[in-house]
Amino acid sequence: MKLAIMQPYFLPYIGYFQLMRAADLFVYYDDVTFIKQSWINRNRIILNGREFLFTLELHGASSFRNINMVSVGRNRPRLLKTFLQAYMDAPYYNEIKPILLSIMSSTETSLPEYIIETHQNILNYLGVEVKCIKSSSIEKGSSLKGQDKVIEICRKLGAREYINSPGGKELYSKQDFTDNGIVLSFLQPLETRYKQFGNDFIPWLSIIDVLMFNSASEIRLMLDNYRLI
Repeated sequence: MKLAIMQPYFLPYIGYFQLMRAADLFVYYDDVTFIKQSWINRNRIILNGREFLFTLELHGASSFRNINMVSVGRNRPRLLKTFLQAYMDAPYYNEIKPILLSIMSSTETSLPEYIIETHQNILNYLGVEVKCIKSSSIEKGSSLKGQDKVIEICRKLGAREYINSPGGKELYSKQDFTDNGIVLSFLQPLETRYKQFGNDFIPWLSIIDVLMFNSASEIRLMLDNYRLI
């Protein structure tokens, strides 16, 4: 069984969804410390021809609290207006607008629960099924940290392969995973270009950008555009 584990990210780039697609089971890492200035609650879109960093307002976010102890703030209506303004001339605006309306009008206040809900909205539109659970639902040693905690989750769930994002190369040892009977792989997204508003392509933006400029069938093909290393 192939397993992937990631903190819940709000409207992340396509590589996040590639990781979900590559795994037999995807674990939302919701019982680890919230990291400020990470991509958990922010990402980038194109606004007026330039990159624009958007941020989901949070309450209770702290490096001393776990992600599942953080709640969503009140700026979702403002973010919705920004998204719709930014992409009103995009080719798939009419198809994606109802999805954004559903996502941004949610009354869910728990940060991980809300993000999981947004991901499911997008996956449903794409016609992609991903089996997901939360790490907080898995019994494990409370003192475990970092790589040891990930290996413990893999062992508890019976994973034979663990797939991580490229950022984990400096954090995890392939030999340590091998010693526990687990193959460690890193998913490297391959750049997929598509026509945006201007002539210069801006890569690795929020999934919103991908959705606005590509059909669901085209995006499903993009989800397989990666290599494991």
